Order: sequence, then structure tokens, then C-alpha cells
Amino acid sequence: ARSTTLLPNAGGGSRTWGELAVTRLRQDWTNDSSAHFIYLRDPWSNRVWSATYLPIRQEPDEYDVTFQLEKVVVRRRDGDFETTLQIAVSPEDDVEIRRLSIVNRGDRPRDLEVTSYAEIVLGRPADDVAHPAFGKLFVESEFDHQTASLLFGRRRRSSDESPVWAFHVPALEGRACGAIEWETDRARFIGRGRSSANPLALDGRALSGTTGAVLDPIASLRERVHLAPGAFVRMTFATGVTSDRDSAVAMARKYRDGSAA
Repeated sequence: ARSTTLLPNAGGGSRTWGELAVTRLRQDWTNDSSAHFIYLRDPWSNRVWSATYLPIRQEPDEYDVTFQLEKVVVRRRDGDFETTLQIAVSPEDDVEIRRLSIVNRGDRPRDLEVTSYAEIVLGRPADDVAHPAFGKLFVESEFDHQTASLLFGRRRRSSDESPVWAFHVPALEGRACGAIEWETDRARFIGRGRSSANPLALDGRALSGTTGAVLDPIASLRERVHLAPGAFVRMTFATGVTSDRDSAVAMARKYRDGSAA
């Protein structure tokens, strides 16, 4: 298999495609400060938590992780909100699916901001550890408005390197409240002197929409959803890798449809 996801029960983890790291791989599972997460924010109370225990480390009312044959399922309850995160690798494409289901168990309508976050590498893990700043210089990002996806291309350092492209696309089954926001600059998302446990982007401000040749690339997309009492919404984030831009856009278009998950 070319596409592999490694996931601890606290969340985070990393993704590889053949010998390349798609998202950042670090072996210290007690301090998983990078990798791939989904944040949730209640605008009414300004409370922030994550779909897994990491990175926020907000103690949930209930938390359960099940490792099944074909997927990992993370269930948690935080006040009036019940979330179920299913993580799987597609058997058809080199795509990882993270599908988040949210239920409002309260007695009044609520809004939620759902924000994805993944540190993009598209290089060999050993090179990223040895020369992280140098490796990041070769990744460029763009936002494709037709598919509402983020695209990442790695410039080849030599003629014998194969081209590689990645995409990150959302799909919403439910009621959205506003336009999609995006960010590809880690410095703007995290902020000075902060970490993924308390990022600046979760302080109630909009994502900047920065793309291009940023110094430290990430994939972050945000949608705001509305839930009536007892209502249910499902949001999917698909992250895939391929060898050219056209294939990346085609797969992003496919997984923009929530039923493809």
C-alpha cells in the first residue's frame, strides 16, 4: 500500500505516501504538537476543543476510541455537543478521509466553527527532521475556488525527483453559515509564542486566506455550521496525494461530494 496513516488514541498522528511524508511525522507521542487535527469552537461561549484529545487537551465529558479493521472511530461528548470522528484510508485512491459527525444535544440552536489543520511536508521524513526549514521552501500552495480545496505542489530539486501534489478538501452535509475560510501559513495560524494547543486562529478571528510560497506550509479549512436542538451535521476533510496537479484537482472535485467518503 502506498498510502498509510499512523494514529495514536489521543489523536494527531501522521500520513505517508510511499517513502514521502505527507504530514509531519514526529515520534514523541507524549507531545504530539504537529500532524493533523480538527478544532471546534463555540462562538457563543468562545470555548475551543478538538475532535480528538490532542492538541487542545480539553478533558471531555466522555471519550472513547475504537480501532476497527478498516477505520478508527473517536467518540466524545463536550457539554451539549456529541462528536464522532471516523478516520480511514480510501481503498480506491491515495486519500485519507476524516469524517466528523456533530449532534446538538442541547435545547437551543447552536453554531459551531469547524477548523482543520495539517502540517504539509511532501518530502522524506528524514530530510524533514534534518533540514525542516530547507525542505519547506520547496512547497507552494494555492486555493482552488471551483472545488473549495487547497492544493500543494512540491517543486523538484533535481531532474530525477518525481513531481508530487497534495490536496485538502472539505465536504459538508448540513447547514453552513458563511463562506469557507482557509490558511496555508503556519505562522499566521499558530501565532508568535503559541502552539497547536492554543493557536491564534482560534481566538475568534477569520483565517487570513494566505497562499503561495509560505515559509511553513499547512492545510487549514474552516466552515461554520448551524445545529438546531437535536440536529445532526456531518463534515468530511479529505487529504490526498498524486503525481500531477490535474489529478489533484479531479480528486478534490470527487471528494468535495460528501457521499464519496
